[in-house]
Amino acid sequence: MMRGKSLHLRPIKREDMGSFYKAVQNEELVYMTGTRNTFTMEQLYEHYERITNDDTRFDLAICLLDSDELLGDLSILEIDQANQKAGFRIALHNTNNLNKGYGTEAVQLALQFTFEKLKLNRLQLEVFSHNIRGIKSYEKAGFKKEGIIRQSLYINNQYSDEIIMGMLQKDYYELKNHK
Repeated sequence: MMRGKSLHLRPIKREDMGSFYKAVQNEELVYMTGTRNTFTMEQLYEHYERITNDDTRFDLAICLLDSDELLGDLSILEIDQANQKAGFRIALHNTNNLNKGYGTEAVQLALQFTFEKLKLNRLQLEVFSHNIRGIKSYEKAGFKKEGIIRQSLYINNQYSDEIIMGMLQKDYYELKNHK
């Protein structure tokens, strides 16, 4: 569907839910996303059925180009055609794949898909202030901090802010044309 230097994005398959299950068992990954729920495989299969029948979102697997190994997933969701905007989320499923540039490349592919294929004007995400690695990755990709919801999450005995970040289509093309 979308190809980069080392990754490609493809639609999520039912058999990918095993990787999702491992990800939701990983304490560090769960902490970074602020997730409190635990999920069973049955719930993940139900989630898969829901998202594949929802035309307001695209859920894509992040895979290595050479081996098709599943590294994570991303979603362009709550697509609002009237206002030409959508939300965004991404998760790598294994901490061994962090700090290797995969997240940055996947975000760049998602931006290309959003602005060049879907022709949307705005992509927005929310990230918690304790997720420093995520914030840096989003900023590197060109997202701008637009607002802070102070102390919106209480996890691991501390409060974290929720940071709203966004990118506009014009920002995307400015960055692309300067490369």
